[in-house]
Amino acid sequence: MAITASMVKELREATGAGMMDCKTALNETNGDMEAAIDWLRTKGIAKADKKSGRTAAEGLIGVASNGDTAVVVEVNSETDFVARNEEFQTLVRSIANVALTTDGSTEAVAGATYPDAGKSVSDTIKDRIGTIGENLQLRRSAQLTVSEGAVATYIHNQVADGLGKLGVLVAIETDADKEKMTAFGRQVAMHIAATNPLALSPDQVSADVAEREKAIFSDQARQSGKPENIIEKMVEGRMRKFYEEVALLKQSFVINPDLTVEKALEDAAKDAGGTAKITGYVRFALGEGVEREASDFAAEVAAAAGR
Repeated sequence: MAITASMVKELREATGAGMMDCKTALNETNGDMEAAIDWLRTKGIAKADKKSGRTAAEGLIGVASNGDTAVVVEVNSETDFVARNEEFQTLVRSIANVALTTDGSTEAVAGATYPDAGKSVSDTIKDRIGTIGENLQLRRSAQLTVSEGAVATYIHNQVADGLGKLGVLVAIETDADKEKMTAFGRQVAMHIAATNPLALSPDQVSADVAEREKAIFSDQARQSGKPENIIEKMVEGRMRKFYEEVALLKQSFVINPDLTVEKALEDAAKDAGGTAKITGYVRFALGEGVEREASDFAAEVAAAAGR
């Protein structure tokens, strides 16, 4: 029987499976639609691929470190219930450890070999979709490394070792005592978890963001009716305050609000016998930026009851 494009489209819409998988299934079953669906289900393709269309905004953030390098990964599931599953936690922890052996990019981690599986992280995740029963996704990964110093890590709302809902990395290049600076770096990581700065320093704040704020401040200042030279000074003052609020090094340190993070770093390094510089940070909050599907719980219950 000739397999047409419309048949492939119909099977794809019914199962969520990929186009080539649908074409293969139809060829294997001589065009029988129901038999093709069963063929895909038997192969596990319909189950996994159908679930891959569902929103995965829960899950866990995982961190791993070997001292001078640290990584943070986000692996999503559909429900928080799965995030409390030991099998899922082992999966996320193992992926974080795998990420340490790569350059930290999401693509590299996905393609790396999963421990004792003989297959890639990406394929292993697909296997777990079938066993765990939810859509799972390696959403993102990041890595920080230093040539001399330490990368501190912090997990907020920790549910297991190295796993939680928010993860932070802070890279500190330093010639001071490594243990002391790592402890200080953890405090900075906690600060970042709480304040979510936009950038490390004022000069790293996006030009678009800065210009937008400046335009708003200018419009507000002009409403005062003051001369342009006064307005310009007012805007400069408000921009300084803006940078103090959003640039990590200029923020008031949550551990000691009398100091900026920059000054706290200088003092900590001096106490540890050297100098130090924060060269970067990463902050992953679970599900941030994911558009979650709105659900009608009453309708779901009614559907489950067959009404």
